[in-house]
Amino acid sequence: MPGSPSSTQSPSQVPVGVDPNRPSIARIYDGFLGGSHHYEVDRAVMDKISTAVPEAVHIARGNRGFHNRVLRMLASQTEIRQFLDCGSGLPTAENTHQIVQRHHRDARVVYVDNDPVVLAHGRALLAENDYTHMVEADIFEPQGVLQHETVREYIDFSQPVALLHIGTMHHYEGDGAADVMREYIDALAPGSFVALAHFYDPEVPELTAVAKRIEEILVAGPLGAGRFRTRAEIEAMLPGLELLPPGSTAGPGLSVADEWWQDGPRLTPLSDAAKCVAGVVGRKV
Repeated sequence: MPGSPSSTQSPSQVPVGVDPNRPSIARIYDGFLGGSHHYEVDRAVMDKISTAVPEAVHIARGNRGFHNRVLRMLASQTEIRQFLDCGSGLPTAENTHQIVQRHHRDARVVYVDNDPVVLAHGRALLAENDYTHMVEADIFEPQGVLQHETVREYIDFSQPVALLHIGTMHHYEGDGAADVMREYIDALAPGSFVALAHFYDPEVPELTAVAKRIEEILVAGPLGAGRFRTRAEIEAMLPGLELLPPGSTAGPGLSVADEWWQDGPRLTPLSDAAKCVAGVVGRKV
């Protein structure tokens, strides 16, 4: 993937279907994780966010850490061998298939995205992996995903599935996020798990102020989306599921993503921004 296109760059140097003049959520996220697959227009948005909240990078890292710990848990402690990763984003360290196939080589993973850069890189990465596939679909249109021929070929919905919506639903505008998730959940067999990570408004004045500063940049800017929702709003996206506790001493439900079954004792305090992304896992009974 080339770097930022210059003003003299020829069209042949830009991947087909990619608009270097319009920011991409996937490329911005990749940039905050330390990747290089982004353009000047993406870096402009990153700069605005970082200026408003210098530790905003912690949101992306918390989101990814939650993803990794959830996948390790599901791969090592459940019988699930099929994973549907919605809005997978650009390939980075510890992708879903790498984590689960480290435990079970034949675990099936289907990634879903509609970003041209994500699709191009994903298909290249997975070209020689018979158990992992990338499909193009709008993750906010559940039936388009669930009925996609590749999804139906490799995911058996009569058996438990792990459904991942990690850092996706906060880019859904409006009040229908819970309805979108309900369609997905209704299609899952009992014993399935759903993992959700979402921008979080902890409803604490100083943290709500951090959330609102970032939200204003995302929603008012060229991306046009990026909502920070409350605990009640996020947990409402997992209707009918049995929510797992996020730690050994916590009750079931949502937690700050960095605190969901963390890998060890926390020796440094979380930043305010890190407290503004949450994770929750539910099981369909």
